[in-house]
Amino acid sequence: MLATSLLNPHKWVEHHADYLYAYAISRINDEEQARDLVQEVFLAALERADKFEGKSTERTWLTAILKNKIVDVYRKRSSGLANIDAKVERQPDYDFFYEDGHWKEEYHPREIGIENADPLHTKEFNKVLQQCMQKLPALWLAVFTMKHMEDQPTTNICAELKVSDSNFWVIIHRTKLNLRACLQKTWI
Repeated sequence: MLATSLLNPHKWVEHHADYLYAYAISRINDEEQARDLVQEVFLAALERADKFEGKSTERTWLTAILKNKIVDVYRKRSSGLANIDAKVERQPDYDFFYEDGHWKEEYHPREIGIENADPLHTKEFNKVLQQCMQKLPALWLAVFTMKHMEDQPTTNICAELKVSDSNFWVIIHRTKLNLRACLQKTWI
């Protein structure tokens, strides 16, 4: 039996569109682009149906196609951004830490209210986090999302986005500082 006979393109929208849209929107923060990506996934899957081997579920296969399309969006957004530092307000790292690397008391991370399991607070926090993430430069958002939402290895992220290993860690560090500052302003 051919693996392509396991596919049911007539049911893709009904069975997978909402899942794929939620997956895309959580990673790119653009509703219109997320909808476009889901459509592109369905078109690409139809074009490549003969390459489906049946080693995974239909949803897993469609999600893998979507992941590749999201990486393409990250690449496109991050290319040509020479002065990304100028776009983000931030304090120098030395303002946050003592020389020994420990937090200064006034900048020490505070609890931000997600320690409880209240679903309403979690939903509100996620909304605020998404808003804070939208303020990040495209490259920073791509690196952070791939590392902390996709759990991709650093080597893959560096290769995909064409950043050096040391630049990757600087971006991660600055992104975390900026997200923390934004969350402390808007959430607490």
